[in-house]
Amino acid sequence: MMDRNKLEELRELVDFLKANGIAEFDLDQDDLKVRIKFAGEPAAAGGFDMAQLSRLMASAPAAATTTPAHAGTSPAAELADEMEEKLHEVKSPIVGTFYESPSPGAPPFVKIGDQVEVGQVLCIVEAMKLMNEIESDVAGEVVRRIASSGQPVEYGQALFAIRAR
Repeated sequence: MMDRNKLEELRELVDFLKANGIAEFDLDQDDLKVRIKFAGEPAAAGGFDMAQLSRLMASAPAAATTTPAHAGTSPAAELADEMEEKLHEVKSPIVGTFYESPSPGAPPFVKIGDQVEVGQVLCIVEAMKLMNEIESDVAGEVVRRIASSGQPVEYGQALFAIRAR
């Protein structure tokens, strides 16, 4: 059974999801597993990655309970701003392991705030001992690195969010 605070957070999360037109959401946090799927026509997420919201909830479970007075500084408000901005996501074309730099100890290919051009290498995804360079398919500013270095990534998983120019 959920305690009263968790139940209230869950209610506020549902309200947040509805308000932002998010049709599906999965949360796996400690001893709590939640899957929310709203009936009806799927809503367009407008460049919003569900993994971002999952990580937000895992790292800051009270973010959905932020009051409007603090909305400009909360992680939930930042994600809502990104949703409105419709950032371009560079996605993994293959299943493999994400690496942000060409070798251990080397600087990353790109950092948040860097300006990138079409065709510029952003990262490497290793698959079956082959190092595949992932290039930007849009010019703009790197706003967020979504994947973590050394972690597995799936086909179609967002790796970077870029504010296109």
